[in-house]
Amino acid sequence: MTGTPRVVPLAQAAGAEWAKLWSVRTAAACLLAGLVLTGVFTFYYGSIARINDHPLQPLGNAPVSSLALGQFALLILAAATVTSEYATGSARASLLWVPVRARLHLAKSAVAAAVALAAGIVFGVVGLAVAWQPFGGRATFDAAQSAGQVLAMGVYCALLAVLAVGVAFALRTAAAAMSVLVVLVAGLPVLCTGLGGPFLLAVNDLLPQTAGTYFMRGGGTPYPAPVGLLIVAGWAAAAHLAGRTVLRRRDA
Repeated sequence: MTGTPRVVPLAQAAGAEWAKLWSVRTAAACLLAGLVLTGVFTFYYGSIARINDHPLQPLGNAPVSSLALGQFALLILAAATVTSEYATGSARASLLWVPVRARLHLAKSAVAAAVALAAGIVFGVVGLAVAWQPFGGRATFDAAQSAGQVLAMGVYCALLAVLAVGVAFALRTAAAAMSVLVVLVAGLPVLCTGLGGPFLLAVNDLLPQTAGTYFMRGGGTPYPAPVGLLIVAGWAAAAHLAGRTVLRRRDA
């Protein structure tokens, strides 16, 4: 007798992904690494601003800038939720338990985004606390502005996690996924700004890290913060669609 595939609700699938995420040490290690990088970098950022007598700036700029490093801990965490299963062969078990592949993809993305959202907010709060003293009067503090920047950090990190899950599903191996993510998030901005020129600088403004920085800092030239958010969301949506397409067309 032929049975119909079991339908697993999204909430149940997300619950299983949540349990799997915390069953290994990778998640805790990545979050701890991100927290340490935030603390070290924000202290350094504030110290440099004081030593070089930089103009007054919002205190939240320090933790926002720290994500240039801290974001990679979250990218590794998000990508590993997918690539680790393909490496061990447990992806087959996941697909047997959640046969609707789009639902499995969405569950992994939702869990990675939720963890990254919380982590980004924590990184922001810690960064504010650590950076205040080394700034030595070269920073301004406005509670509403700082809260907005911290929340924006969480949103940016959540979108990066969705992007990483999509890339991981599309490429399936940790080496390939992280190579693409590092080039996209960090390599291309360095290349575009290093070589310069109107075209490359315009391209740089459309990359996720650059757009995310404009969003987290509250906007400015060349576009306001909501546009930066939309650009990062567009990258996340494109990666999600690419990963979903590959997942539907290829066996585990």
